[in-house]
Amino acid sequence: MAPASSTRPGSRPRTWPAAAALTLGFTAVLWVLEAWDQWTPAVLDDDGIRPRSSEGLLGVLFAPLLHGGWGHLEANTPLVLLLMFLTLLGNIGRGLAVTAVIWLVAGIGTWLVAPSDTVHIGASGLVFGWLVFLVLRGWFAQSLGQVLLGALLFLAYGGILWGVLPGQPGISWQGHLFGAVGGLVAARRFASRDETREAAPTPYRRRA
Repeated sequence: MAPASSTRPGSRPRTWPAAAALTLGFTAVLWVLEAWDQWTPAVLDDDGIRPRSSEGLLGVLFAPLLHGGWGHLEANTPLVLLLMFLTLLGNIGRGLAVTAVIWLVAGIGTWLVAPSDTVHIGASGLVFGWLVFLVLRGWFAQSLGQVLLGALLFLAYGGILWGVLPGQPGISWQGHLFGAVGGLVAARRFASRDETREAAPTPYRRRA
């Protein structure tokens, strides 16, 4: 007879190593691409979103990976590291789905409404989307812990959300706005009471 086995009540697989690895890997890609853009004849920034042009539609896929210089990338990196990690933490698959929704909504929205003579690049659309998702998901999930985390993030970084408004030259407020919209859509779609139930204790399981 095989020995009995059990799982601890309330135990869940640890996701933080995978979340950290994916976050660091994504950030490394951003820095490698910027180095390639800076140190080779390639002009990767031209591959961003070009509104309402067929070739510029491919920029929806590439724009979050590209930055307009080291300063642009350095400004985005701390929030990419923090907010992507928190989005993936707890459920990697759900976090990736959230990121995909934000990526597409931010890109397609920018492609549809931004001026046609512009090119839009940068991960800030993802940053705005992740922040809105993390701030709102606790309300949709009715999870006190997530509400408190969202409140802390809003107090710390909520000021950047003014970036969804037109104003500063050279800044893609359209990318910010539709990134935030993507975060709202993702919070409504993926943050649910299921997350609370997943954290509930589970009984011992034994097998002969």
